[in-house]
Amino acid sequence: MKTIYILLTKSDSILSRIIHFITMDSYTHVSIAFDESLQLLYSSSRKNGRTVLPAGPCEERISYGYYRKHASRIPCLLYELEVDEETYAQAKREVQRIMENSEEYHYNIFGLLLCQFNIPYHRKRHYFCSQFVSEVLDKSSAIKLPKDATLMKPSDYMCLPELSYRFQGQLWDLVMRQRTMAAM
Repeated sequence: MKTIYILLTKSDSILSRIIHFITMDSYTHVSIAFDESLQLLYSSSRKNGRTVLPAGPCEERISYGYYRKHASRIPCLLYELEVDEETYAQAKREVQRIMENSEEYHYNIFGLLLCQFNIPYHRKRHYFCSQFVSEVLDKSSAIKLPKDATLMKPSDYMCLPELSYRFQGQLWDLVMRQRTMAAM
């Protein structure tokens, strides 16, 4: 068996604050990782770390950039999903395929807005964070989604019975915990 990690966060970025204001959800962003260290996460988010746009599929590092700078005040929730080796490999291949062509992908801002009204909106090569993670998990058959990927919100991950709770707290505490575990 292999483990896929799902990290929910709520930063104090402008987009996160807007999403929180509209949804009142505890978490406004979701990322996926394939290794317990969580040094490399994947999502659809800001590409340069400073501004909301440009955005799209990108690599995120919790020890660098925006996350590192704000980790002490970013609440997070970490889940793990146990899958067989083939499913794990398929999910990883799907992420790598998108990342290899990330310049062809964009942020699905219209999909994000319509998601709030429960209106599915598919646009080729456009993702918002939870749509990105949901499509990776769906295409790899890692999980059966309760609704269309374009309607999945970060908070929906809290209700998926296939996910196992791993950690909840501040992102900085998770970083320190991961470092301690790596040193053992």
